[in-house]
Amino acid sequence: MRPSEILELSGDSRRVAFQHLLAEIEAYTSRVTETSVVPPLDVKAIRTVLSNYDFTKPVTPAEAIDVVTKQLWKYQVHTPHPMYFGLFNPRPATMGIVADTLVAAFNPQLAAWSHSPFAVEVEQYLIHEFGKLFGYDAAVADGTFTNGGAEANHTALLTALNWKFPEFSQRGVRGCSRQPRLYGTSQSHHSIAKAARLCGLGNISVMEIALDSFHRMNVNILRSQIRQDRENGFEPFFINATGGSTNAGIVDPIARIADVAQQEQLWLHVDAAWGGGAMLVPELRETLEGVEQADSITFDAHKWLSAPMAGGMFLTRHPHILSETFRITTDYMPKEGAELEKIDPYQHSMQWSRRFIGLKVFMSLLVAGWDGYASVIRHQTAMGNLLRQELVKYDWEIVNDTPLPTICFVDSSRTDGKTASFIDGIAQRVIASGKAWISSTRLGNDLPVLRACITNYLTEEKHIFDLVELLNTVRVKI
Repeated sequence: MRPSEILELSGDSRRVAFQHLLAEIEAYTSRVTETSVVPPLDVKAIRTVLSNYDFTKPVTPAEAIDVVTKQLWKYQVHTPHPMYFGLFNPRPATMGIVADTLVAAFNPQLAAWSHSPFAVEVEQYLIHEFGKLFGYDAAVADGTFTNGGAEANHTALLTALNWKFPEFSQRGVRGCSRQPRLYGTSQSHHSIAKAARLCGLGNISVMEIALDSFHRMNVNILRSQIRQDRENGFEPFFINATGGSTNAGIVDPIARIADVAQQEQLWLHVDAAWGGGAMLVPELRETLEGVEQADSITFDAHKWLSAPMAGGMFLTRHPHILSETFRITTDYMPKEGAELEKIDPYQHSMQWSRRFIGLKVFMSLLVAGWDGYASVIRHQTAMGNLLRQELVKYDWEIVNDTPLPTICFVDSSRTDGKTASFIDGIAQRVIASGKAWISSTRLGNDLPVLRACITNYLTEEKHIFDLVELLNTVRVKI
């Protein structure tokens, strides 16, 4: 066999492999609702399977496909299942799957504009469109696609540091006159604290602001803490407002926080990785009132827009800050089109070589349109409201206040219904049944709660009824 034939299958072999692959994808897409939502957790069994393949005896393409699909069917929480009520992992849109397949085949390289000009322009077009969706002026809206919300939040911190401390790019934290200080809450995504460490600021830079009675950032305490930190030698520079918390779908009072950021000359970042989808639905837009005043925004298309993993975005109303933060010059990068007015992504983000992330969003929007997505989000929100109604009907108590379809609840029918042992026991029994996936978590006041989120566009009324029936069944066994 010639070297070229080792990795490049012949035309006939490719067609057979692709047909087999498409058949497996179609089987999974159409039949996943028939399987258990939850896999067996058996480390030894999985490692035993893998030990059969030491790469000394090649297999056929069909066999390779079968090895993987069989094990993914068996050992995976099936997030595309309509009874998965979990952590913003949706059933992927069909056109997103198509797009990622095309990206794998064409393999565009998005470091330099000249290598993939169409791909780069598609992503920039999407960034401007989403910027406008969030209320930014189209003339200044900028941003970049990311691997997810964590990278977008990290980017926000880096851009804020370069905005606040002009010498940061050259001197790092030594370019900061005093210890930088950033603000969030216990409900902020923990990637913010992680990004602070990655930026060299350390845990000391992160100040947790207390919550109000609705589990939102307490703006009065924020004001007081900023003033106190300045008196104690810190340099406040960044506020993270949450636009739909992971735990409970809570939205901080963004407009009021924006007033504080403006008065104190701090960078306001809104982490709307999931909740940002509300901007597509007119009656939900007010949930994120004030988001257009944010200096930057995180949004994940792989959450409420049902794009395959991963499709994060960083958006900003500062059109030059990304270049000021990430620009670098090299001799080996392509120089074609240097005279053109364009963006080389490697000078515009923390990434260098990367795949065409935005195509899955572009193709899904081409087919569904804004109105199509609004209809889907509206349906999921309605399913969240139905779940609240059904839970209350059977003496479950809803403990979070949000129009978004994340429901946190406890059992008000028994004295131990709010204890950690009871809450965790319910979640474990639901998962063990294999019929559904929910989780237990803690709200800002350390209240143990059960959490169910509508993440799947296939989740219908019957799935809501089935979940509540399952909860009612397992509650009597504890």
